[in-house]
Amino acid sequence: MSQVFRVERTKNFTVMSNHHFKNKKLSLKAKGLLSLMLSLPDDWNYNMKGLASLSRDGIDSVRSAIKELEHHGYVERHRIRYCDGCYGDTEYIVREVPSGKENE
Repeated sequence: MSQVFRVERTKNFTVMSNHHFKNKKLSLKAKGLLSLMLSLPDDWNYNMKGLASLSRDGIDSVRSAIKELEHHGYVERHRIRYCDGCYGDTEYIVREVPSGKENE
């Protein structure tokens, strides 16, 4: 006799790539932060303080996870430079799959 498992889904769920989950080079902290970031709405204001407020981890923990995700290509960081030459905000690009690894 076989067993049947049924998964009851709610309306509040996120669909994302499994790429980062299967990447053994990423820590669980980095996998969790990336999953959280991918679950947030597009207009959410991503910043270290805001991300830290969503868990019990502090800003230093979030910062180290972001650096790890940068190292592996899931997050890309650019300083915005204004036409007068001054630097402004930092822009982060968050990817489900690192650039160039879409077929893995």
